[in-house]
Amino acid sequence: MHCPVCGHHDTRVVDSRVSSGGACIRRRRECEKCLYRFSTGEEVELLDLVVLKRDGARESYSRKKIEFGLKRALEKRPVTEMAFRNLVQEVERDLQRKKLNELTSAEVGEVVMNRLKHFDKVAYIRFASVYRQFEDVATFKRELARLGKGVRHQTVDKKRKRS
Repeated sequence: MHCPVCGHHDTRVVDSRVSSGGACIRRRRECEKCLYRFSTGEEVELLDLVVLKRDGARESYSRKKIEFGLKRALEKRPVTEMAFRNLVQEVERDLQRKKLNELTSAEVGEVVMNRLKHFDKVAYIRFASVYRQFEDVATFKRELARLGKGVRHQTVDKKRKRS
């Protein structure tokens, strides 16, 4: 690893820590020449995943596309950078668990929506309205009603557990 200050090619790892989700390692490094300290991150990449688009085209999986879609859905929502990174990692972990080399864009979208539904309901509705191409208010209302039923069931289940 090259030093970002002096460009020297020898740096040593001073400290390593695994992130809360276990999908990322943060390393604290020190340049052996100028003694500058800096941090690096190491995380799993989905390299061999191909996404089959609706028009039949195939393209390599892109984390940037997932991040872009999530950022749009989470715009002006109270989300920390760490929570956002964890959400992206959870989506990618769910994609990896499918153990497939090729997924449809619909399957990727469903994984994202499933994670968003539990992460932020407003962002979920935003993402679903674009992804599922809601064409009228009735479709929007049906999705809100389904989301509301899930919240009610979770609340009832929590109350039962307390009893």
